[in-house]
Amino acid sequence: MADSGKKTWAVSDEAMDGVQRITRVTLHDAVLNQLRDMIIEGKLPPGTRINEGPVGASLGVSRTPLREAIKTLASEGLVEILPAKGAIVRRFSEKDIRDILDVLKTLEQLAARLTCAHASDAEIAEIADLHKQMLRLYADRNRLAYFKLNQEIHSAIVRASGNNALTQVHEQLQARIKRVRFIGNELPERWAGAVAEHEEMNLALLARDGEKLSEVLGRHLDKTLDRVRDAI
Repeated sequence: MADSGKKTWAVSDEAMDGVQRITRVTLHDAVLNQLRDMIIEGKLPPGTRINEGPVGASLGVSRTPLREAIKTLASEGLVEILPAKGAIVRRFSEKDIRDILDVLKTLEQLAARLTCAHASDAEIAEIADLHKQMLRLYADRNRLAYFKLNQEIHSAIVRASGNNALTQVHEQLQARIKRVRFIGNELPERWAGAVAEHEEMNLALLARDGEKLSEVLGRHLDKTLDRVRDAI
């Protein structure tokens, strides 16, 4: 298992018209995705030390690919590597979350206007299709798969802006608060509220109404802090 360059087959989380798509991932990516999911779902809570022995054994991998995955998570901001303590799942304060959400709001509102003005019809249609898939996952109450697709929709809107610098900064900040945003949908009424906001976003995007999409995204991110405050 130490050869992280070998390819392995994995089934994606997302269903396409009822058929799961097969994708090829490296061992590194497989370990990284699994470890990230453990953090997002709270199986490795904030402040927890990632003990390489037990965690590696639970994943069925050696320390080498696990350490590489931890380094990537540290670069994403989900993990801190501290002297004499090792890798610790990062704990965010309310101010940390507020600061990140404020910047994400500014970035996504800018992206909304740029995307509605400049994105191709194919890019708009692709995002709308992601929205349909997300609604199916919501109907199935598949929280983790729903969350991943939800985050991909935000990323896709930003990518469609055509601004690479905007996309890079957004990706870095969004990665840091994946766990926090995941827990925002724990209560049914909060989850339903977030879905309703995404419905508004999709309609504004299809209409290429940049100002409306910007307003909805801003409101959506403002409410995110309210949804997660009790759990921080």
